[in-house]
Amino acid sequence: MSEGALAGVRVVEFGTIGPGPFVAMMLADHGAEVVHVDRPGGVPAVGPIGDRAADALHRNRRSVEIDLKSPEGLTAALALIADADILIEGNRPGVAERLGIGPEDALALNPRLIYGRVTGWGQTGPKSALAGHDLNFVAASGTLSTLGRAGQPPTVPLAYVGDLGGGAMMLAFGVLAALHERHTSGRGQVVDAAIVDGAALLATAFHGFAQRGLWDENRRGVNLVDSGAPFYDCYETSDGEWMAVGALEPKFYAELLRVLGLDADALPGQHDRARWPELRAAIGAAIGSRPRAYWADAARGTDACLEPVLRMSEVRHDAHNAARQVMVEVDGIWQPAPAPRFSRTPAPPPEPGRR
Repeated sequence: MSEGALAGVRVVEFGTIGPGPFVAMMLADHGAEVVHVDRPGGVPAVGPIGDRAADALHRNRRSVEIDLKSPEGLTAALALIADADILIEGNRPGVAERLGIGPEDALALNPRLIYGRVTGWGQTGPKSALAGHDLNFVAASGTLSTLGRAGQPPTVPLAYVGDLGGGAMMLAFGVLAALHERHTSGRGQVVDAAIVDGAALLATAFHGFAQRGLWDENRRGVNLVDSGAPFYDCYETSDGEWMAVGALEPKFYAELLRVLGLDADALPGQHDRARWPELRAAIGAAIGSRPRAYWADAARGTDACLEPVLRMSEVRHDAHNAARQVMVEVDGIWQPAPAPRFSRTPAPPPEPGRR
């Protein structure tokens, strides 16, 4: 691919599950030339063996099978590394070294290489060699303890907070920062992205709030933006759908009440925490009296911060999302479009993965 902000950047991605493919997808979306290296018989995340076109995470790049345990395979892998700007791998610490493609070997061959590593626990520390999955790393980061409703267990946040947010996006930032620094130093370096580090970093603001007495870290679902406030929560509609309410500021809260047909003078004050249950009941009763489509129409064009909770299959049909082309169709598969947007070097239309 010759278009996009990363046109001309060469990336070799050693196939793993989790955050590695997402990092490679982001780089490829914006024009980097990415080669995905699979082990022999490697199984894609979606679809039958060899079907990259059905796997959105593997769009915009080609895959090759290389047996790194054979002399011929290692030679082929090192040839790719010698010509790369960025390497991505997500094995447990020590695995790449044993295979002969670790940082020492790779940087000796290509001193300008940005060697990106993403793992759950990181390359150092007493847990670095241990197994784990997204939920374990988010738990250890402290961030999982903040997610959930009052009186309920912590809510499992899919892989958004750990693998993708704390792992993949941190590594994407890291390798691009290192690539920028290389323009000055002329040298590559290793980027160690740990999901536990990144998931903790995502919660920076809330660590600050807790230490200033603005956040109760001992209870979930009692704070301003964790479903504790009745004006920042989701409510069921009469047809079993949901609306998201995010009216934090007084002027937006007033607009919310207007749209819902509620009389502010007959309700508790917005920040009267002792009477939040009454306020929640009033908002819930109002939203629950009508179907989702009614409220979507009533809130349209207002600052009520009242939004339908869309299913994934509905996202592309929303007027705003359609206008921005938030979703794109790639070989029959609807998927999120590359982001963010660039004014001069926009990402080219995605293409299906290929062998």
